[in-house]
Amino acid sequence: MKPMASDREFLTAREVGNLLRVHPTTVYKLVRQGKIPSFRIGSYWRFRTDLIERWMAEKSMYARQVRKVIESAANGKVRHRQMAGSRGPRR
Repeated sequence: MKPMASDREFLTAREVGNLLRVHPTTVYKLVRQGKIPSFRIGSYWRFRTDLIERWMAEKSMYARQVRKVIESAANGKVRHRQMAGSRGPRR
């Protein structure tokens, strides 16, 4: 039999809001949109700490990748690819 999970393995919407530095209403909005891992116990939403931490890391990695693309575009390093089947500009 597995030992019971401690209280710290789960977060409330308020605690997630504090962690993300957003209002709890924003957390509930993310829940409604399916953008944040969560589950419901009765009328209360709960969040597994490990999943929230992983979600934050994934979002941070994505943000870094987007920043790199934006910065390289600003520096003129991005080459534009032609779409498949495209013949170039019309004449």
